[in-house]
Amino acid sequence: MQQGFWINKKKVLRIMRSQKICAIFPGPKTTIVDPKAYKYLYLLKNLLIVKPHAVWQVDITYLRTPCGFIYLTAIIDVYSRYVVGYSLNNTLNTESCLLALERGILSHGIPGIVNSDQGTQFTSNLWISFLQEHSIKISMTGRGRSNDNAFIERLWRTLKYEWFYIHGAREVATYKILLVEFIQWYNNERPHQALKYRTPAKMLASYSALKSVEA
Repeated sequence: MQQGFWINKKKVLRIMRSQKICAIFPGPKTTIVDPKAYKYLYLLKNLLIVKPHAVWQVDITYLRTPCGFIYLTAIIDVYSRYVVGYSLNNTLNTESCLLALERGILSHGIPGIVNSDQGTQFTSNLWISFLQEHSIKISMTGRGRSNDNAFIERLWRTLKYEWFYIHGAREVATYKILLVEFIQWYNNERPHQALKYRTPAKMLASYSALKSVEA
């Protein structure tokens, strides 16, 4: 109307759809809380993390495709920011989260603590039982406290803005290929300011070298 054109909202919507134009808005909510499920305390407050695999953080993010969304679960080591495990699925389920965790344990051993949000996947009996059977301490962020899981939130920002968006990822097959390349790049090539511009892999190597000297 400001440019002299009179048009109703239905026609605008039809034109936007035909041109595949959509507003910028938040994606699907990946954290769905079961109010009846038991919530564990947040164990990382004031915790000094001085070695690898003392604490892992796990989270889920969505990836947009022309046919809907797929969901990526990733787990990082807080000390080194190393991505220890991940899985990709077209549904939000606990099994996909467990697959990422099992891959991490297979490659790096059992962590001391696993921190997550309060989503139904991480308060489910399946998830809790697995952690307890492996003597892993359970930590959960408080509701509305995204900063408690800030390390893995930074991973999502890097993944999307420094990799997927730049490479134009849209199809599931493309996501799968680019994800493997991203994990390799993120762990071994991308320096982190918080790590004094070292890579996660170098952080792990430096710790191993230090322990070898001490031994």
